[in-house]
Parts: sequence; structure tokens; C-alpha cells
Amino acid sequence: MYSGSPTHGSKAYRNVAAHGQVATADPKQLIGLLLGGAIDRISEARGHLDRGLVARKGEALGRALAIIGELNGSLDLAQGGEIAANLRGLYDYAVRRLTEANLRNDGSVLDEIAGLLREIKSGWDAISAAPAAP
Repeated sequence: MYSGSPTHGSKAYRNVAAHGQVATADPKQLIGLLLGGAIDRISEARGHLDRGLVARKGEALGRALAIIGELNGSLDLAQGGEIAANLRGLYDYAVRRLTEANLRNDGSVLDEIAGLLREIKSGWDAISAAPAAP
């Protein structure tokens, strides 16, 4: 018999769906999934902040920071040139700002960084959808 919370089932479904997406994603799609995951965790943190759930806000931001760390670590500066260097700077900025937002409980910073990541994701999704060059 199921005895979990009502949201437990939907959370488990989302986890299974996410794992399925990751398992079948190509590298370009995986970056898009990671960006989406970071945005989702920042949005989750914003909701927790708005409800006064400071510890849960910190947990969500910790997950967002870990994802951004993975994105930053995946950059190939030798092959990616200026674009990779710019992304590195942006990811470093995002980490600094999210850390400040966590310490100061500043929702406007969460909104700022989520917006920046949405812009990157939008561009990345466009690149991923484009046909590969022959």
C-alpha cells in the first residue's frame, strides 16, 4: 500500500522521466536538460524563499549550483574558444550571485540568474535543433 505524500508519486514520475531523457539525450540535448534543471531548481528555491522555507531554499540552490558546476566543468576552452570562455565567465558569475542570494535571501537575484540561464537555454535549444553540418 502506498503511504507517501500526495506529491511523492508525481516527484517519482518526474525523476523517472528525467532519467529517461538523460539516457537518450545526445550531448547537445544533455546541456539543454542541465540548463533546464538549473532553472527549475532556482525557481524552486524562489518558491521556498517566498514561503519562508529557508532551509529548503538552500537545498534547492545547492542543487542548482551543482548543476552549474557540471556545466562549467564540461566546457572545452580549447575547442570552444571565445564562446566557451564567455560561458565560463557567465557560470562563474551565476555561482557568485546565487551564493549571495542564498546568504541574503534575495529573490531578485534568483530571478536575474534564472533569466540569464533561460536566455542561454533558448540559444542552446536553437543550436541543438539545427541540423548537423555535413
